[in-house]
Amino acid sequence: MVLQLTWREKTGGVIAPDERLPWGQTVALGLQHVLAMFGATVVAPLVMGFDPNLAIFFSGIGTLIFFVFVGGRVPSYLGSSFSFIGPIAAAIGSPAAGNFNPADIPKALGGIIAAGLLYTIIGLIVHISGTAWIDRLMPPVVTGSVVMIIGLNLAPAAWGLVQQGPFLAIVTLFAVLIVGLYTRGIWARLPVLLGTVIGYVVALILGGTSPEGRQIWFFQVQGVDLSAVRDAAWFGLPDFVGPAFDTRAVTLIAPVAIVLVAENFGHIKAVEAMTSRNMTQYLGRAFMGDGVATMVAGTGGGTGVTTYAENIGVMAMTRVYSTIIFPIAALVAILLGLSPKFGALVQSIPAGVLGGITTVLFGLIAVTGGRIWVEGGVDFTKGINLFIAAVALILGAADYKLRLGDFEFAGIALGTFGAIILYQLFKGAPQAFGEFEAAPAEAGAVEPPPGVEPEPGRQSGSGGR
Repeated sequence: MVLQLTWREKTGGVIAPDERLPWGQTVALGLQHVLAMFGATVVAPLVMGFDPNLAIFFSGIGTLIFFVFVGGRVPSYLGSSFSFIGPIAAAIGSPAAGNFNPADIPKALGGIIAAGLLYTIIGLIVHISGTAWIDRLMPPVVTGSVVMIIGLNLAPAAWGLVQQGPFLAIVTLFAVLIVGLYTRGIWARLPVLLGTVIGYVVALILGGTSPEGRQIWFFQVQGVDLSAVRDAAWFGLPDFVGPAFDTRAVTLIAPVAIVLVAENFGHIKAVEAMTSRNMTQYLGRAFMGDGVATMVAGTGGGTGVTTYAENIGVMAMTRVYSTIIFPIAALVAILLGLSPKFGALVQSIPAGVLGGITTVLFGLIAVTGGRIWVEGGVDFTKGINLFIAAVALILGAADYKLRLGDFEFAGIALGTFGAIILYQLFKGAPQAFGEFEAAPAEAGAVEPPPGVEPEPGRQSGSGGR
């Protein structure tokens, strides 16, 4: 595939993958995508005990690798994957459990490389064999459910951030809505970036530079802790870490590749629905790009990476799907990984501000799942569609867990595989595609006695409408 190197300039409306806004606006949108991925890309390594600057650095490297593999035709950013957290904790412990040993990180990196290799092989198979079997395996009712699960499963994370700073979350949320709905031109395309800046400035003015903040009316307003920013160097190479291959760590972490396949498939389908472009044809290349990016991250101390739902949310909000935005975002991320001071500045964004942003973004992801249902013509009068979506959404949104030995399926993974397996098991059921029968009459409706015709305009059980 020839790498796309030119983009037709367009100044308004929906911006397709092979189009771009004027360069100034394109760069600004690249910065917004960096901001959208930053919180999760930093949180994941912190939970696992990894260096967040390395994670940021390799997210940029990984995004460039992905861009090359898909020929510059799929708009996506790659950031730290949360799917690795559980298996890595099982393999080497975690800071939260108090059993983490930093010396074991190389073992986890070996497992991440193994997962990336398996992921790449799956991508090669998909690229050679085509995607028709994936479409049969994951029809719109399944893919829509998977995308919706991703947004709903992330909702508690947004709520956790909001609880740390409700006032700033409200301010930021309203700032995003006002910018996105009341402004025009370039401003209307930067609601996340501008909303974050507004929330940050409010935190500085009302909360001050003390982490405890100040009491304003009925709210405790978070402050902005700038101590790490003052102490950080302007430039510095990350502390790279090499891998070591441990059999137990590899067997625990490598199966994450299956989760990444399902995750990436859902993301690609979401982008396909938003852009009205055939992205499924690039699915094998996307898997390979993601797999190679994960292997490269594992060789230097980064976390495994995946296409990012947060950035899909930004695209849904801005309606700008230009692929050139993502190499720009990747280069900025690489610079961030090489600048401890700038990284510390972005990490100083108060939790409440991030809570307001993620409330919007995660909700947009969930709604995109509904859009896939609508555009895929999913008929919820059919029993198979109704039951599969119902079960999958609860499995994913409520974060159900299923442990198989040392490997745990939870939340997004369990909901995803639950939807796939249940659909294949029951699509041949006698009533699978028959209309699902609801209650015979609405509450309060009265059936006429035998032999008595209903009144004109009133049908039996119709509620009088």
